[in-house]
Amino acid sequence: MVKRRRIFTMKVGFIGLGIMGKPMSKNVLKAGYEVTVLETSKQAAELVAAGAKTAANPKALAEQTDVIITMLPNSPQVREVILGAGGIIEGAKPGTVVIDMSSIAPLTSQEIARELAEKGIDMLDAPVSGGEPKAIEGTLSVMVGGRQDVFDRCYPVMKTMAASVVRTGDIGAGNVTKLANQIIVAINIAAMSEALVLASKAGVEPELVYQAIRGGLAGSTVLDAKAPLVLDRKFDPGFRINLHIKDLGNVLETSHEVGVPLPLTAAVMEMMQALKTDGMGECDHGSLIRYYEKLAKIEVTRRV
Repeated sequence: MVKRRRIFTMKVGFIGLGIMGKPMSKNVLKAGYEVTVLETSKQAAELVAAGAKTAANPKALAEQTDVIITMLPNSPQVREVILGAGGIIEGAKPGTVVIDMSSIAPLTSQEIARELAEKGIDMLDAPVSGGEPKAIEGTLSVMVGGRQDVFDRCYPVMKTMAASVVRTGDIGAGNVTKLANQIIVAINIAAMSEALVLASKAGVEPELVYQAIRGGLAGSTVLDAKAPLVLDRKFDPGFRINLHIKDLGNVLETSHEVGVPLPLTAAVMEMMQALKTDGMGECDHGSLIRYYEKLAKIEVTRRV
């Protein structure tokens, strides 16, 4: 086990050591916090080797920590870990903070927060953007909902994982912001895909098209992150199609609740569903270009 000098007295629990959660928890640990993870996680041994402690279940983890971060696939998993039998709510003491960094429905965040508040437990909904590379670098963007005083107390630990941590309102606002983010990302990838497939079909080198437009108004973080991977035919998941489908499902559910038509989002959702049907659900969301390639009967790749 790596011996690490503890800098901070706040004890942090971390539940959800997947593609995003594992590097995020490592960055909290590297910053000098005492971190506890679930011993049942497949990645627990790797975190223990880096200096983390373990707990048998969410209740036990909550009993020995001051802040619990969850990074889980969707609303049902978050609800179960926090409110279910043997969950965080059973072990957390008053004044504990749950920071849910998963991307879930805003209404679910509000419902969970209300139940936690009855036990004197605070909550922030704090979904992230940036994918695996930025999770590893510790340069994620974090969008936070919750009380200002709770945000201020937990800002330092969130900052260990992120370049940007912004409170956008009360509980649920973080996930509303993340839904807005996922709309923009999805439609950007779709637009990039249309453009590069058009260029390729018209006989113009797509790499040169990308280089020509990236510095102008069409340039974006999404374009720079995804175009090079598409051109190299790299579709290993940084963010899976299945997860983006989950997020867009939450987007459309929320939009229907508040009465906001989202025709472009709905169209991209159906494209992703088609890719899932074709067996690409576990591929990166940059695979959206394959939907257009199939229609145009061409493959976008580097030619020089």
